[in-house]
Amino acid sequence: MPIPNEGALALLDTRRTIPTFQMGEPGPSDAEIARLIAIATRVPDHGKLAPWRFVLYRGDARAALDAKLLPLWDARFPEAPAPKRQAEATRFSAVPLTIGVISTAAEHVKIPVWEQELSAGAAIMNLMLAAHALGYAAQWLTGWCCYDAEAVAILGAKSGERFAGLVAIGTPTAAPVDRPRPVYADVVTEWSA
Repeated sequence: MPIPNEGALALLDTRRTIPTFQMGEPGPSDAEIARLIAIATRVPDHGKLAPWRFVLYRGDARAALDAKLLPLWDARFPEAPAPKRQAEATRFSAVPLTIGVISTAAEHVKIPVWEQELSAGAAIMNLMLAAHALGYAAQWLTGWCCYDAEAVAILGAKSGERFAGLVAIGTPTAAPVDRPRPVYADVVTEWSA
């Protein structure tokens, strides 16, 4: 009979997304970031391809990145309301750390691209769980800058790579709020012959 790990189950039961506007300093230390990344890579990875990589956006580089992205955003969304523009002007500098998770999935003789992309998604989930375990808030984001070719290049993706997401991490400044979760019967069916 398996022995449940109640601590791990409690961690999973209590993970919630905390939005970036409810995050503050401090962010993770260098040692904590190394641990976050190590845990993020402990995911299913058929063929041991490591079909993902990580980019850290932190420190003074955050404001410089915001300054590079804002003119692109203004050009793409000239009719956007002022509050949305202000949020974009501080997308990266508003939180202590953002980790870009880039899918490096490519055609392979045995491993479908889809499975490689799922591995990148699993890396993000492990990253978020590890942040929660260390006491930090985390939010998985995408948005225009993950899909715009010029923005993606500024963010550090190479040709053929795609952003699986941006994980914002900081110290929570408010208690997490749960959202309604799916009802078991609505999402589970039992196969029978």
